[in-house]
Amino acid sequence: MAIDPFLVACALLCFLLHLALRHFLGKPTSTLPLPPGPRGIPILGALPLVGSTPHSSLARLARRYGPIMYLKMGTCGVVVASSPSAARTFLKAFDAQFANRPSAISAKEVTYGYQNMVFSSYGPKWKLLRKLASFHLLGAKALADWAPVRRAEAAHMVRCILDAARIGRPVTLPDVLVCAFANIISQITLSLRIFDAQGEESNQYKDMIVELLTGGDLFNIGDFVPAIAWMDLQGVQAKLRRIHKRFDGMVTKLLEAHAASAKQRQGKPDFLDVIKANREGEDGQTITDVNIKALVFDLFTAGTDTSSVVIEWSMAEMLKNPSILRRAQAEMDRVIGRDRKLEESDIPQLPYLQAICKEALRMHPSTPLSLPHFSFDPCEVEGYYIPGNTRLLVNIWAIGRNPDVWEDPLEFKPERFLSGKTAEIDPQGNYFELIPFGAGRRICAGKLVGMVFVQYMLGTLLHSFDWSLPEGEELNMDEKFGLALPKAVPLKASASPRLAPEAYI
Repeated sequence: MAIDPFLVACALLCFLLHLALRHFLGKPTSTLPLPPGPRGIPILGALPLVGSTPHSSLARLARRYGPIMYLKMGTCGVVVASSPSAARTFLKAFDAQFANRPSAISAKEVTYGYQNMVFSSYGPKWKLLRKLASFHLLGAKALADWAPVRRAEAAHMVRCILDAARIGRPVTLPDVLVCAFANIISQITLSLRIFDAQGEESNQYKDMIVELLTGGDLFNIGDFVPAIAWMDLQGVQAKLRRIHKRFDGMVTKLLEAHAASAKQRQGKPDFLDVIKANREGEDGQTITDVNIKALVFDLFTAGTDTSSVVIEWSMAEMLKNPSILRRAQAEMDRVIGRDRKLEESDIPQLPYLQAICKEALRMHPSTPLSLPHFSFDPCEVEGYYIPGNTRLLVNIWAIGRNPDVWEDPLEFKPERFLSGKTAEIDPQGNYFELIPFGAGRRICAGKLVGMVFVQYMLGTLLHSFDWSLPEGEELNMDEKFGLALPKAVPLKASASPRLAPEAYI
């Protein structure tokens, strides 16, 4: 039967009119006011206000409306926390209330129907996945057990850069770093190196990860106005569908290779073996094959590009401020010398290197707006009414640049973490002035691994080589917004060896 276009148009018009009336006439079911925020426009609400750089746009709006801000976006309510105290309120006092994730239409396919750990609903299945990942992969003991893998991949990375330095070829830092991190993750998870060396194949993988993390826009119109999601006005869903198909093909091949080599790992299980042996939780929850595939997806996406982003920004800031780079190298020369490479055990004795990493996480958090939290039920926060079915965004980028907390917040000053009132602040979720990994129940499970990745790999780069911009190159410090916040133009730099020749063997 043919569909009458006129009836379709009328139905759509009636629906849009209904949304408009709800927008103007809907009242909260509490005597308390909603948090302040921009009024927006009918249907779309405040969506047009976020622009192409939502983290900075929302920071500007917060300066006008306050650290707890409410925005109507399509049919959804969004509350934004933009100060340490506001973040503490939501992620500590109301942590359980906002422990869920919203069911974003655009993320459904790429997360295998929200079956991964990052986007799954808060509940028994998520707790089981989190417990197994934390204990067997991301916790302190597992971190120590896999130190030889990190050491070996750091050595591969150094040799790759040394080869480039010998022929005078600049290095594209994110390409080299993502290759190293992907190999670390694949060995720990699947007992194999995914790439023999950094090259076209690893670069395509890196591009796929960047495309995924920057293409997974937090402000896809279809997620906020579900009735028109099928139109995919921004092309987000089609783009993510293409990336998911490629990524799923890669993960499927890796899992098949892992299954075929099971006998070779008898007595020495990797993380995937452990997961398969512990599918059943104490409360009857079962980890399915889809959960396993989604978890592997999590590890490769969150475990590779996010750490690379922080290191790339660190290097860019030091090329912009060479005195910081020289001070870091002088510290390493005193502690380590130039006759050997840096080891992870050296890091506690390198406070300035640690300060550089903290400063990079402050100014350039890899996840600028946190991953969205969600509350099904209404609540009252700081004298405001927060309706049910509200998304929570914590503007980590804005908090890290808050002038009420940080002196000269737009300046890259690692020494702020060496003395004074900010010296004791660490990024592990206990100090809400610096929460690059989030906080509360949904804090990043890989926060310990992430810090080791950043400190060890950045320290290795700084200790092993001198760095400069290639002749004629200008330093571009623009950002590219998405779930992650990489540089818009990948950093290229020229390296020259600074250690004794035998240290590179």
